[in-house]
Amino acid sequence: MKKFKPVLLFILAFLFLSLNIGANHVPVKKQKVKIAWSIYAGWQPWDFAYKSGIVKKWGEKYGLDIELLRMDYIPSIEAYVSGQVDGVVMTNMETLGMPCVAKVTTTSLLMGDFSNGSDKVLTRDGLKMKDIKQAMLTELSVSQYLLNRGLEKNGMKESDVQILNTIDSDIEAIFTANKSQKVVVTWNPMAMNILKEVGVRDVFNSSEIPGEILDLLCVNTKKLEKNPNIGKALVGAWYEVMGIMTKRNKESQKALEIMSESAGCSVGDYKAQLKTTAMFYTPKEAAEYTESQELKTNMDRVRKFCFEHDLLGEKAKSVDEIGIRYPDGSVQGDKENVQFIFDSYFMRLAEQGKL
Repeated sequence: MKKFKPVLLFILAFLFLSLNIGANHVPVKKQKVKIAWSIYAGWQPWDFAYKSGIVKKWGEKYGLDIELLRMDYIPSIEAYVSGQVDGVVMTNMETLGMPCVAKVTTTSLLMGDFSNGSDKVLTRDGLKMKDIKQAMLTELSVSQYLLNRGLEKNGMKESDVQILNTIDSDIEAIFTANKSQKVVVTWNPMAMNILKEVGVRDVFNSSEIPGEILDLLCVNTKKLEKNPNIGKALVGAWYEVMGIMTKRNKESQKALEIMSESAGCSVGDYKAQLKTTAMFYTPKEAAEYTESQELKTNMDRVRKFCFEHDLLGEKAKSVDEIGIRYPDGSVQGDKENVQFIFDSYFMRLAEQGKL
């Protein structure tokens, strides 16, 4: 019987090895991550990142299946608040006024840009800011904030103007078709397209309030804390695209073509839109702004606007109702109710080449 033992041992070893190899090749289920984005010059890079496979590549690196969903702006934020998506591109004001009020604790992963003329108050028939009595805009969006700041700078109040709430995807077509409407407040590419109309002029824009309208990529804080790879993958993908955009070659041209196509404009028009969008092309400059005193100053103005317009919740008793935490650990507002977090950690990792 002894002569059969080596054969038996060989068979057992072979079976064990086969089972081990099979176990190691069982596909690991990737975590599904959904991010909503909407049309805007500073957010178009996400479209290219997705269509080019860059998002997929970074997702696979960190064990994630990332899906980007194009939606209208306010509905995209509502989808985020309701938990239909894990992250969304939005401005600082909407972040504070919608998910934070709903107690969906939110982290700003990426400081993408600030509007530097992309958001505009447009009028017909030579109307100036002081002449405005009625305005079309997407209510509770930064368009309302921009109008308010323009009126304020002209010694007026928002209560002096009747607001006609119009969804962002419809606003260009409605204003263009209805010549009786004299004032519209919107952002690029819609604003630039409307400006091509004879008799339409720009009477106030975001370049007059630099740094107040910030364009961010935000994610659900609890989900980010549970899996920080979400932050690494998204930030990594973003800065790969930023690197492509800053080059002058065939790859960057192709990227711009994809971005402009989904925005419904020519490459030339899209480049013009980028000129009114102060992009933070490098993680270093984005992180530095996120860590700056200027951000805190501008956010203080924004949160006061939100409180005055009942955007911090009907029961909000003061501007300090919601806490906003910054990278240095300081908090504006209620330290026991921090709902908005500015995080520079992942941008610093990108800067250091550690993603």
